[in-house]
Amino acid sequence: MPLVIALSISAGLRKHPGMKQPAETLTSGQVELRRWRVSDVETLNRVVTESLAHLLPWMPWAASHDRNAIAAYLTRSEGEWESAQAYNYAITSGGAVIGSCSLMRRIGPGGLEIGYWIHPGWTGRGLVTMSAAALLRQGFELAEIDRIEIHHDAANHASGAVPRRLGFTEVERFQVPDGPATPGEVGIDVIWRIQSPAAQ
Repeated sequence: MPLVIALSISAGLRKHPGMKQPAETLTSGQVELRRWRVSDVETLNRVVTESLAHLLPWMPWAASHDRNAIAAYLTRSEGEWESAQAYNYAITSGGAVIGSCSLMRRIGPGGLEIGYWIHPGWTGRGLVTMSAAALLRQGFELAEIDRIEIHHDAANHASGAVPRRLGFTEVERFQVPDGPATPGEVGIDVIWRIQSPAAQ
C-alpha cells in the first residue's frame, strides 16, 4: 500500500501544483469525505453521542460533549477553513456519516497534521486508513506543503496502525509535560511523518 499511495500522490502533484484550498469533497475507496457545515449539528451530535464510550479514552473534548459544543465546533470549523488553519471533513460511507477527520496547520510552516476518529460500529474495515489516504493526497496538492504528520498517544494502537499502513515513518516519541489528558493515554506522544514526493 505505501507504494500505491506514493505513486498517486506524485501524480496529483503533477496535475494540481500549488492549490490554495483543498476540495470540499474527497473520495477514497469506500469513503467519501465532505466538508463539515454548521447545518450538520444534529448529525454530528448524534454520531458523537453514539461514539462517546469509544472516544472518551482518547479525545479530551469528548468529556465535555454536548450539542452546544458541537455547534461551536462547526462554527469554528467554518472560520478555520476560510482562514486556511484547518480543513475538517465528515467521513461518510454508503451515505451515512460515520466519523470525522481533519487536515490541520498546527505543526509549523510547510506542515499539516492529520487527525481522525470513527464511530465504533464502523471500525475494523480500513475506513479510517482510506480517509487518511484521501487527506494525504490532498494535503500534498496544497501550496508549500512539504510534510504531513500524524500524532497519537502511544497506548492508542488503532490510531498508530493508520500511518504505518500508509508509509509514514515514526520520527519521535516524547513524554508529554502535563501527562495524560484522557483515561486511556499513557502520556507519550508518537509522531509519524511522511515527506512530499516532490521534496525527496
